[in-house]
Amino acid sequence: MNVTPEEASSSVKLAIDAGVNYFDISPSYGDAEIKLGNALEPYRKNVFLSCKTDGRNKEGSRKELEQSLKNLRTDHFDLYQLHAVTNLDDVRTILGKGGAIETCLEARNEGKIRFIGFSAHSVEAATALMNGFDFDTIMFPFNLFTWYAGNFGPQVLALAREKKMGIIALKSMAKGTWPHSTDRSKYQKCWYEPLTNEEDILTGLRFTLSHPIASAIPPGELELFATALKLRDQIKPLKNEEVEIIKAKALNGNPIFKYPSPVPG
Repeated sequence: MNVTPEEASSSVKLAIDAGVNYFDISPSYGDAEIKLGNALEPYRKNVFLSCKTDGRNKEGSRKELEQSLKNLRTDHFDLYQLHAVTNLDDVRTILGKGGAIETCLEARNEGKIRFIGFSAHSVEAATALMNGFDFDTIMFPFNLFTWYAGNFGPQVLALAREKKMGIIALKSMAKGTWPHSTDRSKYQKCWYEPLTNEEDILTGLRFTLSHPIASAIPPGELELFATALKLRDQIKPLKNEEVEIIKAKALNGNPIFKYPSPVPG
């Protein structure tokens, strides 16, 4: 989002050259769909492309789907996700009559999407969605600080595994909420304070990917994305003694999510 076409192309090439084959996008990310559509076109047949909709009803989600397909210059998405579901009212709308799930099912029958998933930012919404429909994937924050200090994540991962879903991790490189006195100008695409030094970033990625997770999504900041790629060969499963050290550190953190959540509806 908000980079030049040249920067978008170089970033996609950097990812492709590093072996990345999962790309994730949303119409809510400013002009990112158009930038990625151009940059990814030469590689499209060799990657797994995921898109999202913020639409909660059938009409709105269908409109977003069709526009996203045009923006991404593709005839189908490998995965289509209901985006950022947080409250239970949205869950009821999505899964109810005339809800966005109807768009997903029709589009799958039409060959415009292959798999159906969702992203959620509350345990309550994620649990309700998994219990309400047979989704293929879940995208959820699996982060060392939220896991230990917020009791946020273990129960969702357990249910997703029970349902044999594909599991995609968000926020593995998040530290916590921004301190009030901190200058946020350097990382404007992060609404949370990110991990920034390589040792901490590696710890965050290793924690997340030590769990049965298919993919961990780095932040949208190109600098942090490039750092994650640079560290890819060092991401090894945590040893038991390392887990205890990380847990002790994380318990003193300020997690961006906690359970139970203040979820309306």
